[in-house]
Amino acid sequence: MSAPQIPNLLGLRGGPRSRGSRGRGRGRGGGSELVTPSQQRKDLDIQSTDTDAAVSRLSAVSLGYLDDPFASYFVTGPGTRRLPIINRGTYTRTTALDILINAFLAPHDASHPESQSPPQPKQIISLGAGTDTRYFRLRAQNRHQNLIYHEFDFPSVSTGKLRLVSSNETLANQDPAANLFVQPNKASAETPESEWGFTRTAADGRSEVLYCCHPLDLRRLPYTPSLKSLGDIHGLRDDVPTLIISECCLCYLDVDNAQDVIKWFVDRIPSLGIILYEPIGVDDPFGQMMVANLAARNITMPTVKVYKRLGDQKQRISDLGFKKTSADGGQEAEAVDRIWENWITPQEKERVDDLEGLDEVEEWQMLARHYAVVWGWKGSSGWENWKTFQQK
Repeated sequence: MSAPQIPNLLGLRGGPRSRGSRGRGRGRGGGSELVTPSQQRKDLDIQSTDTDAAVSRLSAVSLGYLDDPFASYFVTGPGTRRLPIINRGTYTRTTALDILINAFLAPHDASHPESQSPPQPKQIISLGAGTDTRYFRLRAQNRHQNLIYHEFDFPSVSTGKLRLVSSNETLANQDPAANLFVQPNKASAETPESEWGFTRTAADGRSEVLYCCHPLDLRRLPYTPSLKSLGDIHGLRDDVPTLIISECCLCYLDVDNAQDVIKWFVDRIPSLGIILYEPIGVDDPFGQMMVANLAARNITMPTVKVYKRLGDQKQRISDLGFKKTSADGGQEAEAVDRIWENWITPQEKERVDDLEGLDEVEEWQMLARHYAVVWGWKGSSGWENWKTFQQK
């Protein structure tokens, strides 16, 4: 396949998203600098991949690969049918993350409900979430009752999502017990956009955060003086198992900046897990053409030049404290092609195959080998179900 013909799995992220926070970072200390016109153009070019993600997800949903009743709300127009190779990629990546996230949220011993203690609250932090629909999908599945869900993204992206959600009856009123709130962003005086989300009234009369969108350029998080503690960010907790999700977000930051963002959470939350979805294998001809395609759109990914293989990605999160050798920790990684082979049941593969023919089998395998899901955890509580995913 020639370079212009190679599909781009960066358009397969968890939902249609505006990726405003994903410009290249400015390195250590860079959060206090003004964004230059050149940087603003790069940010906008990265946000343009949002359209790809939106159309790809709606294509997969429309054809029956995925069940997401909210995907169409974040797409203008009827959408476009993607190639089968793209639809399969969207399906496989989404399914992999669903499996890991659902295992995190599930009780430790779901097979013996009589022995279970009260459900343990858990927390999810989605970096560069944009207009991702995952929280609304979890809410529709009634998986949100003991969950605090946070999203971080560029201020303009967060504000755009607020406008859409507040004007949509289904999104705004899906949970009768939830109340939409909008309040000034106390975390950063430089960000006039409001924080917003949903709260509910607890049995003791307190207001509990269920979902919160934080208008924040992630590149600034580790270096902003007003963001020294979790208490500086509305609703964020350190006393519950917490999962960070980064779907093609941190790969757009400078390497040190990306590591510092993760470390900010690692240093403050004892029981912490992470899921990364990123490209790998950029040194071979196929990977080089993928990078060239993105460069033609003024998009670069500094981290993929350092974390080129699965082993590099595993070492990356091990260096941050997600160590497989720890009694209370672990980490794994799988390429998307292996996830399709090993995580999807034969019956489900047959169902997916019946949706539309896939003639480009070799191209699919090559493309899927160049993307990976990486996950790790640290802490003695909340990760019991993830231990079943450890490779032998």
